[in-house]
Amino acid sequence: MDDKSLSDRAFTSALYRVFRALARAALRRGLPYDAVAEVAQRAFVDVAQGEFTIPGRKQSASRVAVLTGIHRKEVRRVLASPPEEERDASQWVTCAASVVAGWRRDARFSDRKGLPVALPFEGDSPSFAELVRRYGLGDSPARAVLDELERVGAVERTKDRRIKLIATAYVPEVASPTALAILGTDVADLIATIDHNLSSETGKGYFQRKVAYDNLPEEALAAIRVRVEKEALGVLEKLDRTISRQDRDSNPKVTGTGRKRAMVGIYYHEGDVTEDDK
Repeated sequence: MDDKSLSDRAFTSALYRVFRALARAALRRGLPYDAVAEVAQRAFVDVAQGEFTIPGRKQSASRVAVLTGIHRKEVRRVLASPPEEERDASQWVTCAASVVAGWRRDARFSDRKGLPVALPFEGDSPSFAELVRRYGLGDSPARAVLDELERVGAVERTKDRRIKLIATAYVPEVASPTALAILGTDVADLIATIDHNLSSETGKGYFQRKVAYDNLPEEALAAIRVRVEKEALGVLEKLDRTISRQDRDSNPKVTGTGRKRAMVGIYYHEGDVTEDDK
């Protein structure tokens, strides 16, 4: 068996494990195979249409069909149908998270100790409405942002009706549309990082590491979770301060060309050891 065949088999095996995880998540939410297959078909068509073009030539349905193995008729149907409305939830996650992050690190919204101050909704400066104007997305209504942060328990009202930040980060409610949007953004970023590392030159890969053990007693997990949450949050907060200094939205004095994005994520998982794990 040649190197390409071995590589293809390894990639197929990796895909199977990814699809097992996606199948589990889909079935838990009552989403059948046909619905998932329709989403996968659109993704293949969209990527082939937008990213695998020949310079100087318009991408055709025939070429997309050749690249994806999807019949031309289906390719045309997908291209003619409206795209999935997936941006609202993911943008809302970004908006709420950005407001909380700006509140925690911007000196204009902090006290002398660098801690977030309780803000009036509007009027006096600094205010919550001012915070949303600075760190929200576009024309995000301050009232809607406040409602969301109150819903997930990130803020509370003080006796004088000011708004006090009580969370270290925006964490959406389990299984809410905003929480599910994180599935799309975070998993996509992780896969994109792995894909980059598999195809990049030596020394030009992105940081990607993890620690894993598979012979732990159940009684040890609670302490491990607490330690991970404490230390991981500390690392992310330090990196947030470092990266935000180079972000034009957080620091208008930053100059340079282009518009790039960078993210760092840490995740923790635990479960029973399966035959695949062994």
